[in-house]
Amino acid sequence: MSPSIDAYWLGLRRVRGVGPRIARLLLERFGTAEKIFAASEAELSQTGIPRPTARNIREFHDFAPLERELCELPRVGARLVRWTDQDYPANLRHIADPPPYFFLRGGIGANETKYVAVVGARAASEAGRRMAQRLAIELAAKGFTIVSGLARGIDSEAHQGALDGNGRTIAVMGCGVDIIYPPENRNLAQAMVEQGGGLISELPLGTPPIAENFPPRNRLISGLCLGVVVVEAAEKSGSLITARMALEQDRQVFAVPGSPLTGKTRGSNRLLKEGARLVECVEDVIEELTPQLGAATTMVPSGKAPAVADKGPDAATRVVAFDEKVIESEPNEIKTVLHCLKDANKLHIDSIIEESRLNTQTVLKLLLELELRGLVTQHPGKLFSLA
Repeated sequence: MSPSIDAYWLGLRRVRGVGPRIARLLLERFGTAEKIFAASEAELSQTGIPRPTARNIREFHDFAPLERELCELPRVGARLVRWTDQDYPANLRHIADPPPYFFLRGGIGANETKYVAVVGARAASEAGRRMAQRLAIELAAKGFTIVSGLARGIDSEAHQGALDGNGRTIAVMGCGVDIIYPPENRNLAQAMVEQGGGLISELPLGTPPIAENFPPRNRLISGLCLGVVVVEAAEKSGSLITARMALEQDRQVFAVPGSPLTGKTRGSNRLLKEGARLVECVEDVIEELTPQLGAATTMVPSGKAPAVADKGPDAATRVVAFDEKVIESEPNEIKTVLHCLKDANKLHIDSIIEESRLNTQTVLKLLLELELRGLVTQHPGKLFSLA
């Protein structure tokens, strides 16, 4: 009995000598894994791969355990995404060493390119955690998918922030997708899947989270994304590996500055010295990535232009009247935020949070809603005003 098509795909990475770069070379020549295994040794060698590797492909017949692994995928709620599938991420497809396939639990967004990675230290400071969560909330609210590694610290805060911003978030794992590590993130991982995000890994089911698995998976974190934001990183950390891979993949690297008195930020501060874009607020990220998207990431919907467009002598009076009418007709939480902005020229988000006595996530969501409705304008430096 012939192997299934998916077994050929799994077999491609189980052949000795076939890594991601050689797999890509073969796929570009033959199109599918099945055709690769059907090719002669001479045909395989003509692609430029070593002759021993070509011989290993021809002699590989150990498909039975691969069929059993495929049978396990439905049990864990996972599926195989192949290099030729339409929902294979476009950003990832074009790196030098893309995985020929990966396992996916949940969703990843077909033809989506608005991915941003937020990564950093496991033993993060409280300030670092808050920054990661705030960036993720606001990026998710702007329509970006947040990518990270599901680790403790910054990664976990980034995933949670994306969920709080009603967005999608993806974890690239250094173990099998059937193993959640660290185990305390099980509920977080489940919430990610339920909210339209997913867990991905190129490693076989049952693969434990050993140290050697994490550097190779970091190329997938950066490869999926338009840019990588490093919130906190020591001088020798996995986040710096991700940043280096991002540069090799022609991705934008961002870093949040930190105090030189703590070792937690020496690596991220060094990235800034080497040319990474400094990040103090979400606009620093969006302004840099917008040209890659071909359009602004936030637009006022049609028919929602500011209420007063003219500059006539009574324009200011009409703005005030418009504001009062709108404020009184809104739900209480929105009314609270609008009242904070009513008598201010521009107000920093921290002042809005303090004056409204609402939590950070609620204020961010309300401001985004009001901005999309054309009632509030966001300015550089996290300042807001009535439109």
